[in-house]
Amino acid sequence: MEWASESAAVRRHRVGGERRDGPAAAPQPGREALAPEPPAAAGGGGGARTRKRSAGGDASRGAGTGLSEARAALGLALYLLALRALVQLSLQQLVLRGAAGRPGDFDARQARDYLEHITSIGPRTTGSPENEILTVHYLLEQIKLIEVQSSSLHRISVDVQRPTGSFSIDFLGGFTSYYDNITNVVVKLEPRDGAQHAVLANCHFDSVANSPGASDDAVSCSVMLEVLRVLSTSSEALRHAVIFLFNGAEENVLQASHGFITQHPWASLIRAFINLEAAGVGGKELVFQTGPENPWLVQAYVSAAKHPFASVVAQEVFQSGIIPSDTDFRIYRDFGNIPGIDLAFIENGYIYHTKYDTADRILTDSIQRAGDNILAVLKYLATSDVLPSSSKYRHGHMVFFDVLGLFVIAYPSRVGSIINYMVVTAAVLYLGKKWLRPKQKTGNYTKDFFCGLGITLVSWFTSLVTVLIIAVFVSLIGRSLSWYNHFYVSVCLYGTAAAAKIILIHTLAKRFYYMNASDRYLGEVFFDISLFVHCVSLTALTSQGLCSAFISAVWVAFPLLTKFGMRKDFKQHGAQGKFIALYLSGMFVPYLYALYLIWAVFEMFTPILGRSGTEIPPDVVLASILAGCTMILSSYFINFIYLARSTKRTMLSLTLVCVVTFLLVCSGAFFPYSSHPASPKPKRVFLQHMTRTFHDLDGNVVKRDSGIWINGFDYTGMSHITPHIPEINDSIRAHCEENAPLCGFPWYLPVHFLIRKNWYLPAPEVSPGNPAHFRLVSKEQTPWDSIKLTFEATGPSHMSFYIRTHEGSTLSQWSLGNGTPVTSKGGDYFVFYSHGLQASAWRFWIEVQVLEERPEGMVTVAIAAHHLSGEEKRSSQLDALKDKFPDWTFPSAWVCTYSLFVF
Repeated sequence: MEWASESAAVRRHRVGGERRDGPAAAPQPGREALAPEPPAAAGGGGGARTRKRSAGGDASRGAGTGLSEARAALGLALYLLALRALVQLSLQQLVLRGAAGRPGDFDARQARDYLEHITSIGPRTTGSPENEILTVHYLLEQIKLIEVQSSSLHRISVDVQRPTGSFSIDFLGGFTSYYDNITNVVVKLEPRDGAQHAVLANCHFDSVANSPGASDDAVSCSVMLEVLRVLSTSSEALRHAVIFLFNGAEENVLQASHGFITQHPWASLIRAFINLEAAGVGGKELVFQTGPENPWLVQAYVSAAKHPFASVVAQEVFQSGIIPSDTDFRIYRDFGNIPGIDLAFIENGYIYHTKYDTADRILTDSIQRAGDNILAVLKYLATSDVLPSSSKYRHGHMVFFDVLGLFVIAYPSRVGSIINYMVVTAAVLYLGKKWLRPKQKTGNYTKDFFCGLGITLVSWFTSLVTVLIIAVFVSLIGRSLSWYNHFYVSVCLYGTAAAAKIILIHTLAKRFYYMNASDRYLGEVFFDISLFVHCVSLTALTSQGLCSAFISAVWVAFPLLTKFGMRKDFKQHGAQGKFIALYLSGMFVPYLYALYLIWAVFEMFTPILGRSGTEIPPDVVLASILAGCTMILSSYFINFIYLARSTKRTMLSLTLVCVVTFLLVCSGAFFPYSSHPASPKPKRVFLQHMTRTFHDLDGNVVKRDSGIWINGFDYTGMSHITPHIPEINDSIRAHCEENAPLCGFPWYLPVHFLIRKNWYLPAPEVSPGNPAHFRLVSKEQTPWDSIKLTFEATGPSHMSFYIRTHEGSTLSQWSLGNGTPVTSKGGDYFVFYSHGLQASAWRFWIEVQVLEERPEGMVTVAIAAHHLSGEEKRSSQLDALKDKFPDWTFPSAWVCTYSLFVF
């Protein structure tokens, strides 16, 4: 039976078909009795006839009609599993083997030696001796050795920068950052005669507190050291300089990169940059941001990278703000107006920023592939003709994506738009030909098409509602994140529920609405519906200017080509085994790439859901993502529901898997966390032993308390901790101080809107050796009738300053950032402060415009001092509580103080 050209009058043989079990049913009103279809072409093995259903829905079948349910279900399952295995194989192939160890090649063994030395220093927080002295000394020592070995063609210059500055950023709802005397180690490799232009390579050697920071970001600095060694010993002269920035304060929310790009004299030479980051531990490094615009940079990566792994989809997702993270890329883009490439390791984000982020967990092949790519791209840019005049090539966006890590396809977005609209045109011509045929030839095709479209949308909507109901119920009974340590659980629970619901809706439509329609006719109708949906998606994404629209183009073009290519076989043999094989072969490209992207989505988002705060139900998010993936993957398989003789066993199997998984989840059979040495998935907890002091308008202490403030970074709160530490329970839930900024707690960063459930366990006062001191230096009225308050603060390397204006007062300006105060979510002001080893007192001022004087004053300010390194970060009570936590947790603990004042 020919899908594309044979008339619907032939395909929809409603009443004239032969029946073995009784007389034909009367045709439905408005639907004509149609002539029997002609026999198939000679040699086709007999005519494949349409059929008519009895009122009960039992099909009377001629020999060879209808797909076998078992064959179809098994074929589809094996097909998807084979594609998934192919994706996994491509991901495990980190390095494409070839000649190695040649002079001038990147040596991962040398880079690993750098990595192990850096991580052996321990956690490297900004301001600590480990960061400011030991790591800096090691870097300078290795750079000196590299300089001694360098070729006479090159010149190496080294500078240790200690910048001070301030800026505002809209990350995490918006806040202002101030830094003083932090550290950058900068190396310039240039031709012996010098260079007027440069490309920047950036990494950071600092780490978060209590983590060795192997992947984030010691491995990148190790790669850069080895790239510096290889380039400096090369006999090939460079045209442009390469500047290597080892920055010492990225974890302080991008401070060191800001200090470099806004203050260092070499910054003016830079025409492009490569930023090396991490959102996971090892695996492949993904190019997830480029630009802004400057398509020549993507072309440089495409031309040079030996082991490409890049996606414009990742770029558009990351820049949408869905992922709560940011990198130095933002600083170079926004404050330096420089285009660049952002790369990051993304695998195994479960142990990112934890004690498990150690050098031994990063495969040597991961280091090798990253080094090969960075070396090749830097060498390409440093010898490029485009770099000096890059501004000429600034405009335009690129569509880019790798194919299983083998190569990258890249083309200008305007070309992509043309391709996309050409694909849309082909699909519209195909569908329009059917819609515009005379009714006597098409029967009720147009009506059935739009009814089928409605049925498809209803099936997708009800599948989403179903999985959301399950997710909400699981969250309410306290079984959230059951899949965190067993990802297959989420597929068995939410994926099967979504698939079963889609199949159920279409089975009911086939049985009760399309009861008199031919299987083949319905198979064609629902194929066309899927094509139409993807065509609409393609049009919408392209019109919005999204480069990710190429995915929809793939999902329209290849199925359309498949349909045209199968016409002859389907006409001769119908929906049999060969049909399945040909059909699935034609769908190979869209389904393979879809699974490739789906892997990346879950590799990124699943670990993030374990640190996304107490307010976002992770099961609801993951269930929604899985439902969306099921809708996409099922779109071109819906027609199999109508081509198959039955779907009962498939529905029963999916339902059984879902129900059994649901019962196991509800019983607590799947524990969310793991301390398994090979694959830990810890629960993250912050413990802050603090002493709080609240002053009134007259400077008198009105409240003073001490305790250990406890924050769980996921939705389960302390429910899994309480059985191990009974004193941490809901009776000690922290209460918000309504009149204090950010509820009167010492937030390290302004994430208060993500974490609203806290616990406060009373404990003795803390007395750190380097306490914070805060005082009002002066209070004066300005000529423009505002009140200028000047403050001075001293203390540890990390402090947070909070401001809340009272009713009738506004904060008009301050000496921080660009002078314009930036509010955080909730309306308070948050300032993040850090300094290196030596720093003078932090002096700054704010101006308050008082519109109406009130007895409670005009502004409340508070300062929190965070002791993140050395013995000062510890207390006996904190250590004792930390030791009680089970081994499947990662408690990050430190001492802090909090003081509040009213003016």
